[in-house]
Amino acid sequence: MTTLGVILDDMLASEARSASRYTEDLTRALIAAAPRGCNVEGFVSASTEAEYNQVTDRLSGLATLHKSSLAKRELTAAWAHGFTRLPVAGMLHAPSLLAPLARHDRLNNGDQIAVTVHDTLAWSNPESMTSRRASWHKSMLKRAERYADAIVVPSHAVAAELLELTSANARIRVISGAPSTAMVLPTDADERADALGLPDRFVLAIVAPGSVGVLAPVVQSIVGVRADVPLVVVGIEGADDMLTSALADSELGVDRVKALGALSDADLAVVVERASVFLSVAVEEGWGMPALEAFALGTPVVHFDTPSLIELADGAGIVVEREPTEGFTSRVGEAINSILDDTALSGRLKYSGLDRAKAFTWRSAAEKVWQLHADL
Repeated sequence: MTTLGVILDDMLASEARSASRYTEDLTRALIAAAPRGCNVEGFVSASTEAEYNQVTDRLSGLATLHKSSLAKRELTAAWAHGFTRLPVAGMLHAPSLLAPLARHDRLNNGDQIAVTVHDTLAWSNPESMTSRRASWHKSMLKRAERYADAIVVPSHAVAAELLELTSANARIRVISGAPSTAMVLPTDADERADALGLPDRFVLAIVAPGSVGVLAPVVQSIVGVRADVPLVVVGIEGADDMLTSALADSELGVDRVKALGALSDADLAVVVERASVFLSVAVEEGWGMPALEAFALGTPVVHFDTPSLIELADGAGIVVEREPTEGFTSRVGEAINSILDDTALSGRLKYSGLDRAKAFTWRSAAEKVWQLHADL
């Protein structure tokens, strides 16, 4: 039996929901797409029994779950210095840079390691994360450049960025993800919308933890939007104080902006699906999963001319150019208003987004991962 080992630690990362959903969806698809005579095993750092059960319950068909004796923090530090090995040999796939990157013999022993780089924010926008996290990313990419047999990236934009940062060009493979399977409209959507106090029409922005710097410009961009359409901000716990500060520097009243904080997947699906416009606020992005999930739920998208978002949307959204900086927020407002004021345009964008989202499936991603390891 040929085994593909998958590092599952990110699946338990509650503070990084997109990474958690990516790891779970990809691993589930890898299990379903396993070729005859192959299976999938998982590996996690020392966790609670409840967390182990969560992994095995949600990944039906996982052959084995290997459990480290080291907790996540200790395991991360150990792997960053090349210490410790996995209890399994052969093919190993890491849905992030968290991997036991060290010298191994792929040609004679069949050992191989593929890691995943979702973005290059540690270099292009280190302010979006802690300095310690940025240093870890840089250190692990150096180890990946030296020891990884393949580096998976979600877009050609990230591949181009990695070519500038590493000499691993022959080992870079583009394998895109897909909309999260957790982002499904629940049957009690109306009740959830009422409980959240959602307006009939609103513009939605999802601000990831560590990206609070974009909050003020996002709020400012709503100044030119129709006065009867508020902005709803999701994704930051304790965002009220940040919004108060942002509003103080704008012409908006407090009734124009509503902060919902972090939401469950079901609530988030309701909010995204009911938004009149989804404003993708990522100035720098490796892939743009929130925008893809908005497409999948039929919500018109406005996004910036970030290379990865241009690649992802492929014309399915409205693009706002970031340069020149003068007039940028006005351009954002105009793009949003063009959708709010034109039902025909809104309808076209809805179906363009739905079609675009169908181009990405977890089955396709899993088959490409299996093929990658077969090629190695």
